[in-house]
Amino acid sequence: MITRVGVVGAGTIGIGVSQAFAAGGIEVTLVDTAPEALAAARRQIAEDVRMARMFRADEPPVRTELITCTTDLAELADAGFVVENVTEKPELKREVHQRLDELCAPRCVFGVNTSAVPITRVGGFTGRPDRVIGTHFMNPAQLKPMVEVIRGFHTSDETLETTQKLIAAIGKESVVVADSPGFVTNRVLMLTVNEAICLLDEGVATAAEIDLLFVRCFGHRMGPLATADLIGLDTVRYSLDVLLENFNDPKYRPSTLLSQYVDAGLLGRKSGRGFFTYDIR
Repeated sequence: MITRVGVVGAGTIGIGVSQAFAAGGIEVTLVDTAPEALAAARRQIAEDVRMARMFRADEPPVRTELITCTTDLAELADAGFVVENVTEKPELKREVHQRLDELCAPRCVFGVNTSAVPITRVGGFTGRPDRVIGTHFMNPAQLKPMVEVIRGFHTSDETLETTQKLIAAIGKESVVVADSPGFVTNRVLMLTVNEAICLLDEGVATAAEIDLLFVRCFGHRMGPLATADLIGLDTVRYSLDVLLENFNDPKYRPSTLLSQYVDAGLLGRKSGRGFFTYDIR
């Protein structure tokens, strides 16, 4: 049984994944190269726990004492499972996974938390492709009840079983899908988000009107533009870039407005402004 996991990347999704494991009673080592990112992660975790106690008393408490933060990747040497959450750029994932491959025990499984990068490709960055699997936790990871699990070409039955048992141990369900860029969720979602941005750019409707139609007509908890803000507009663009590169289909070409927002630093919730405005004090 896995009792200790590593989480690489202290961004929004890494923070949520850390909380999900800690709520399941599993020890977590959260790693990021930037000390300021780890300091921000500690503050965000404390705030999330405070809000959960106020509004979600029935949720399992996050045992914050189980989360350790560090800038040293070598601290993952004895982890049984590592979830990697770095930016959606294959060259960055290559660097991280090659380093993890050197540091982690041979038994350790690498869970790739990616929006679109093929798992088989990431497995090829390591000497253990049979122990590399996609673990697509969606934002907010600590609240979402399900994880999309992606089986790469070389992913072993043992790795798949280990992963599903670990996800079940923290109270979440999983659906296993075959490896394909974007998998199921983001191959559909990124197209929806991108088309919604095109509608906004063309002046067909305002951001609020577009999202309201999805919420009130389809019962979505939030519309595609608010979802994009939550994911991060830079991540949305990176994901579309990966889909375009892999499928060579122009339907995945990022909207001009999306690229303009990213270039302007309007990244969504994490920057305080995207298609909507947020208080990030």
